[in-house]
Amino acid sequence: MTAMERARPETPALFAGPELIRAGERSYAGVRTRVLEVGPKRLTRGAPRLVLLHGYCDSADTWRPVLEQLAESGISAVAVDLPGFGEADPLRAGPMLPQLDLFVDAVLEEQTKHGKVVLAGNSLGGTMGLRAAHTARRPIAGVVSIAAPGFVDSWLIRAIGTYPLRLWASLPLPVPDFVVRGVAEYVVPRLLYADRAVAADEHVRRFIDLFPDYRSATTRLDQARQLVEELSQAYDGIDDITTPLLVVACGKDRLVTANSGRRLHSLVPHSRLLIREDWGHCPQLDDPSTLAELIGYFTTDVTRKRKARRTKAAALPIAG
Repeated sequence: MTAMERARPETPALFAGPELIRAGERSYAGVRTRVLEVGPKRLTRGAPRLVLLHGYCDSADTWRPVLEQLAESGISAVAVDLPGFGEADPLRAGPMLPQLDLFVDAVLEEQTKHGKVVLAGNSLGGTMGLRAAHTARRPIAGVVSIAAPGFVDSWLIRAIGTYPLRLWASLPLPVPDFVVRGVAEYVVPRLLYADRAVAADEHVRRFIDLFPDYRSATTRLDQARQLVEELSQAYDGIDDITTPLLVVACGKDRLVTANSGRRLHSLVPHSRLLIREDWGHCPQLDDPSTLAELIGYFTTDVTRKRKARRTKAAALPIAG
């Protein structure tokens, strides 16, 4: 595990409390979505800004505990519902990742106008951050990729990609709604958290509500199968990434193994790797305080280094 540089954020703590999370509605790449924000509405010159991306079947609400911590540290951040999830418009028919690429690019186009941007994503959001860094359409100061799938995945991810509809279809039809919800109530906290005993009801409920009946569950499983298929080519050329990258892998992740993070780190040698053996698939739910601190340190580090390089370059004598 590589060492993280522990420089404290330079921005003073000016905000505190969940009531300071501002919710609004915006459109990116023709997709209407919900946005959660913390920090000053008008940034000071050079202040970094975080863009937070959630995972599959999740929403911007997954970042609320982290947003509260970032607000207390005076760090500006924005979390968005990705197309097809939360309160965003649905995905269109066809490949999913290209649609998400356009959406993330539009978010970055807006946010990079305000200053330096660090992109942090969990699961599918981690994938989208890596793809944004690879295409380099916008000036991203750094990327934090947390439990991104598609490198070395668990048996469960492989099973979803191969058998979901076959397994689901083997159940007696019609499957009663209470059975569908009962399965979701059992499975969801075990997949999201390192310790299901500490699972927060409001976050578990967000996922369970996605599976109210047999038809909805079948649709989500079919969509998951398509996504797993697309992940097989999602990272072509990933070793070309030059953006500062922090790879976070979680030892108790039942969806994406820690070996996936190790594999990503080996493909992008300049990246930093952090493995937390006590975190599950969604560390923003397991340990929001530590994750917010980690992202804050990384943001301060990569933006400070870029500023130092520019200052040094400006001081160099110009040959006549």
